[in-house]
Amino acid sequence: MTGQDPTSADRIDTTRPHPARMYDWYLGGKDNYPVDEEMGRQMLTLDPRVPVMARVNRAFMHRATRWLARNGVLQYLDIGTGIPTEPNLHQVAQETAPGARVVYCDNDPIVLAHAAALLRGTDEGVTEYLQADVRDPDAILEGARKVLDLTRPVALSLVALLHFVSDEDGAHDLVRRLLAELPSGSYLVMTHATADFTPEESKAATEKLRAAGVTLALRSREEFTRFFHGLDLVEPGVEVPHRWHPELGEPVPGQDDGVIPGYGAVARKA
Repeated sequence: MTGQDPTSADRIDTTRPHPARMYDWYLGGKDNYPVDEEMGRQMLTLDPRVPVMARVNRAFMHRATRWLARNGVLQYLDIGTGIPTEPNLHQVAQETAPGARVVYCDNDPIVLAHAAALLRGTDEGVTEYLQADVRDPDAILEGARKVLDLTRPVALSLVALLHFVSDEDGAHDLVRRLLAELPSGSYLVMTHATADFTPEESKAATEKLRAAGVTLALRSREEFTRFFHGLDLVEPGVEVPHRWHPELGEPVPGQDDGVIPGYGAVARKA
């Protein structure tokens, strides 16, 4: 589906940090560059629990996917996939529903270079990777239609993504555009960073990232909840990520040692 050469490293910009590669560094991965590690270390000086936050987001994705698969959802569109870290979404979904179909989407060439790791799924299911940016929903939908049946429910996963898309860049419009093409019974899955609990540290982090060319659009609980307007929130609604159905996964070490400055939720399209 990508139609692109995964070995084209000349498209990888190593002069500026990239959120997907920073996330990889937080998780202890090796697919990042000195510029990503440098910015990651600056974030740790503001809040040493950033790696815990990254793992909490990952664990939320696992639990949400498990919940969805157990409730009969067989199709997934995961935007902002990031560098593969097992278990990936398709592995979690296909463990419960072997026939699940998953489309991953990211705009970082280094993710494309590792796309093969995202495609090792069950024989019954389908996994595919699409190189596209969330700011181009039409391209995402065009690619997704080649794998997913958009007349049947789809789980749209936007985990730890939209805090990198500002309101000026139309974050809410992007979500509405993607959901508009999905039928009744589809779901929106999201996590999002917030400054609600750590205003001073969050302000400093936003400024550091902006200086490095990275947008960080932290949103309040009320602003995050707006993404789910018109949808039916799954209990317990908007919650700190590790408190959303904790029974569906293992706790992340350190998740209770202070506040996790973020929110997560899953909601159904009626």
